[in-house]
Amino acid sequence: MGSIKSAEVSREVFPYLRVYEDGTVERLAGTEVAAAGLDPATNVLSKDVLIIPETGVSARVYRPGNITNKLPLVVYFHGGAFVIASSADPKYHTSLNNLVAEADIILVSVNYRLAPEHPLPAAFEDSLSALKWVASHAKGEGDGKGPLPVLNPEAWLREFVDFDKVFLAGDSAGSSIAHYLGLRIKDEVRGLKILGIVMIMPYFWGKKPIGVEVTDQFRKQMVDNWWLFVCPSDKGCDDPLINPLVEGAPSAASLACEKLLVIVAEKDVLKDRGRLYYENLVKGSNWAGKADFVQVQGEDHVFHILDPNSHNAKTLIKRWASFINSDSVN
Repeated sequence: MGSIKSAEVSREVFPYLRVYEDGTVERLAGTEVAAAGLDPATNVLSKDVLIIPETGVSARVYRPGNITNKLPLVVYFHGGAFVIASSADPKYHTSLNNLVAEADIILVSVNYRLAPEHPLPAAFEDSLSALKWVASHAKGEGDGKGPLPVLNPEAWLREFVDFDKVFLAGDSAGSSIAHYLGLRIKDEVRGLKILGIVMIMPYFWGKKPIGVEVTDQFRKQMVDNWWLFVCPSDKGCDDPLINPLVEGAPSAASLACEKLLVIVAEKDVLKDRGRLYYENLVKGSNWAGKADFVQVQGEDHVFHILDPNSHNAKTLIKRWASFINSDSVN
């Protein structure tokens, strides 16, 4: 077999990857790995755990260095357009260390399988399986002694989590996953109540351009290309997995949480989708929860991941932590 450089490119998904005629996938970003362990800057501990051996789905679990009582749990889903990044990505690792230290929480960062090797809905189903694994600990099965013992029980979940305070969160593609799970949890995840959902610069989309997409044709076509690459669906960019407001999509009224926070960035081409999602949730549906919307000025997509120690990133983390630890959404 020839080298990647000598093979012909069959498809390029800018700026993330190239696919060659022999089927080789070359990722151009999101391949770096940071080891789990003690983070000296925050005194946060982390470790990697295997959740589903059959598929290889895993997670990085985080906890503060000093724990004196049960803590809220955040189940987190990383971004990367479903094609790049992982729970071990150094920038995500830094950002989540900062969140765990600021909010004083336990966090499970799910490492779902990526496209194109595993086309959608694989990432969504992997994340659902991971959430069921988390839920099994809430039902007392994490000790391996219950009637339906969980595979690979995790002691940190069993010992340190207050399962009355569970949150879903994600950035970009991970927000799409959080929304999907929020709709399915009532019927498919027994014994787990979700208190809140945090969507950071959510990756929602649609065939018909709205807002800045109308004039920013380059980025509109770029994001179209991302989605059409990862999801082999005849619905295209109006597949309900990416367009939660399209006709036929499940109603947001069934979103299974009490409160929700949507955060977008001023320069992000996805910002109008996030705003529309929020407005539909609070004005266009019968959802009974409370929601808040924040737009960060002067920033672009997932700035808090790309530069997790910037001033605006730290402000975002504080707002996120406040949402977790407050009875209100503000």
